[in-house]
This record gives sequence, structure tokens and C-alpha cells, in this order.
Amino acid sequence: MSQDESGRYPAGQTALLATVAEAEPLVEHWRRRFDASAAAGVPAHVTVLFPFLDISLINAAVVADLATLIAGHDPFTVRFDECGRFPDVLYLAPAPDRPLRALTESIAARWPEAPPYGGQFAEVIPHLTVAHGQPPRVLDEVEAELTHRLPATATISSVSLFVSDGQGWRQHTEFPTLGASGTTSLRQPSSESIHNS
Repeated sequence: MSQDESGRYPAGQTALLATVAEAEPLVEHWRRRFDASAAAGVPAHVTVLFPFLDISLINAAVVADLATLIAGHDPFTVRFDECGRFPDVLYLAPAPDRPLRALTESIAARWPEAPPYGGQFAEVIPHLTVAHGQPPRVLDEVEAELTHRLPATATISSVSLFVSDGQGWRQHTEFPTLGASGTTSLRQPSSESIHNS
């Protein structure tokens, strides 16, 4: 997730995230220090699609389409066995990553006007960011600390729509992955924003 030039996330910007509560004990300390999205209220997650549609474009029909599309995917378990790197980013790599790629591909195909990461990258690699924008020696230190605490396992059973108010992010709607198991039900959190600061 990227900020604008002011270091803020634009109000109305949205993201579809697979939150990973099981990883919080492992990464929370590092994310609070080295990932601005954590301070803005975003829990440990693997991004499914960012940025998604501006919140002004998300109406009941979009929510219903998201619910149906995401419900068509089965819940799945991922294991974080190792760290990975992008330039100035340290992340945990989920395995298998194919179910996460499938979620991204299906949503991006339905809303081609919202390509992953604004179309910046030819390939989207599922990842759980731990540290961002730090010098290599800091990323090396964090990786050394994390590596001996791996693996971690998580069950992905939903995708959540998060919305930025310009200061922080809040969960708007949670869409369960149901696969062949049945009907769609949406979970909407209370109106309180999720802030870690």
C-alpha cells in the first residue's frame, strides 16, 4: 500500500486485503516500527487488490458483486516459511500463493479499471509486508530476527474491504470465502476506525 507525496493515504482510497491475524504476534513489533500502513490502522495482511475503486464508486451492486465473487473461492491455509525482498521491502512469502493470485486475478478481471498496484508491475507477488523504506542493514536485522521464528501458518477465510479517511484505515466490509459450501453473508464491523496509534 502506498502513500501520496504528503505521506498520507488519500481519503476515499480502498484496498481489498486478506488479513492474517495469526501473523500479528510475529510481525506486529516490526510493522509498527517499519511499515507506515500499520500505524495507519492496517493489520497484518496480504494485499488482494490495491488500490481498488474509490469509496464513492462502491455501491450496493459493487458490494454484492464482490461478495459473490469472493464467496466462490474456497478458504485455504498458507504457511509463511521464509522472508522475501523487493527493493526496500522485507516481506513474508505465503505458500502456496496460487489461491491469493486467483483472488487477485478474478477481482481484477471483473474491475479492469482497478488493476493491482495501479498497473505498476507486470507480475503481482503475494506477500505480507513487514518493513518498508528502510536501509538494507535494517531489513537484514529484521529478517534475521524473523527467520528463527518461522514458520507461521494462517487460514485465509475472508477478504476485507478497507477504506482510508486520509488519516487512517478502517475495515468497511468482510467478504467470506465459501467455495462450494453455500450462501453469501457479509460482516460489517462497527463504525469505529481501526487505529493502532
